[in-house]
Amino acid sequence: MNSSAPSQTAFSLNQAGHLLLIAGPCVLETRDLAFQIAEQLCQIAQRHPIQLVFKASFDKANRTSIHSYRGIGLEEGLKLLAAVRSEFGIPVTTDVHESCQAAPVGEVCDILQIPAFLARQTDLLVAAAATGKAVNVKKGQFMAPGDMKHVVEKLKEAEASQTLLTERGTFFGYGRLVNDMRALIEMRSLGVPVVFDATHSVQEPGGLGSQTGGNRAMVAPLAKAAAAVGIDGLFLETHPNPDQSPSDGPNMIPLAELESLIDRVLAVRTAALG
Repeated sequence: MNSSAPSQTAFSLNQAGHLLLIAGPCVLETRDLAFQIAEQLCQIAQRHPIQLVFKASFDKANRTSIHSYRGIGLEEGLKLLAAVRSEFGIPVTTDVHESCQAAPVGEVCDILQIPAFLARQTDLLVAAAATGKAVNVKKGQFMAPGDMKHVVEKLKEAEASQTLLTERGTFFGYGRLVNDMRALIEMRSLGVPVVFDATHSVQEPGGLGSQTGGNRAMVAPLAKAAAAVGIDGLFLETHPNPDQSPSDGPNMIPLAELESLIDRVLAVRTAALG
């Protein structure tokens, strides 16, 4: 048991004005790995003005190939997320791909994440809102930031407790994403907190043939740029050895390098706020 774990309380965005950090592995693999990552994230959070939320997927339903690893499944995944939440006293989040997943996920997770490809799915948004938990919607790669006003309206009508929007890049031709930092300002103008997903923003869809590629060297520059523009939260996927991760390895940050990146982002954010 982590004796230094913070007391477990209901999720409330940006306590004390801290930067929200949503971080963890792309997909759940083993209990030992999830606990290793969660423990190091907690240690980082104790040393920095950040509000930590642990993120990991129980199922990657949109993998490029049908033969790719998808995860440990809903039942086992929620058990593991509940164990992380209990052991370390931190909020947890995961993504939901179908309306029927929202209720069981809402029993465990503090935030329900809506994947970018599903940002317009009304029934999924309504089901997520019905859990009473916060809902974080990733802007579709095919959507203009202003179009996210309809997502916010749907969640408002469904009486979502809290709404967050996440920017994760926009399609540019084939196999490439680009970031228009104006999107952060436009989505913030909708009256909801905005998160920047620095690791999915450097994806190269289909870049490895049957797998998604990426360029993790671009994560830090984009994260710092987003912090300079103004963000409420930062989303980062991390792994002790990203190149051995069964999903999104090329764009994930090595766990050993994460704290240095957070230091730089916080320095930029502090300067921008000052």
